[in-house]
Amino acid sequence: MADLATTDDLPTPTTKGEQTRRSILLAAIERFGQDGFRATSVADIARDAGVSGTLANASFENKEALFLAALDTDVAEVIDEGVSSVLETTGDDAWRGTLIFTLMEAVERHPLARRMLAGLEPRVTDRITELPALEELRTAVGDRLRADQEAGLVRPDIDPAVIGGGAVSIFITLLMAVVQFGPEAVETYGDDVLAVLEAAIDTRGPTG
Repeated sequence: MADLATTDDLPTPTTKGEQTRRSILLAAIERFGQDGFRATSVADIARDAGVSGTLANASFENKEALFLAALDTDVAEVIDEGVSSVLETTGDDAWRGTLIFTLMEAVERHPLARRMLAGLEPRVTDRITELPALEELRTAVGDRLRADQEAGLVRPDIDPAVIGGGAVSIFITLLMAVVQFGPEAVETYGDDVLAVLEAAIDTRGPTG
């Protein structure tokens, strides 16, 4: 069994109960990401987390609840890395390329998010659209597009919020494709998507 996953998405535990829940959740992300929902038992996860099965069952209502909590946490962490890249990248429109490659690199570090995006858990694939973190990403992209618009870098006739939401949808679809084709496709597909986005909205046309 690989080392347990780590994530900054979880709040720092302050009580023993919160520490136990965190350990179980991290073990669940790793185990569900490796073996999938059907092949994984709560006993497997409890053993990986170093706790009793009784304690694991007391921390989450059932296996389904644990799986969904683990999935939401792992996918939200990928998206949060994207949000951070949009907010922190400075210098003209460099954030666009940074966002695409940040999301692609992040998903390689998050096993359960990668499994879901690869289509290996089809019954929950659409859950990503319900995450608050995805709305945060849409807002962040829209705000940056609006700032680029005010700086004369983006066409004045587009709605930044609408284009931002559409761009995020394309990025998520791209993540699914890259996960299925493998990490070697990152650079090629990322550059292509960026070129299409710039051709559509940039006052200067595509760069490169």
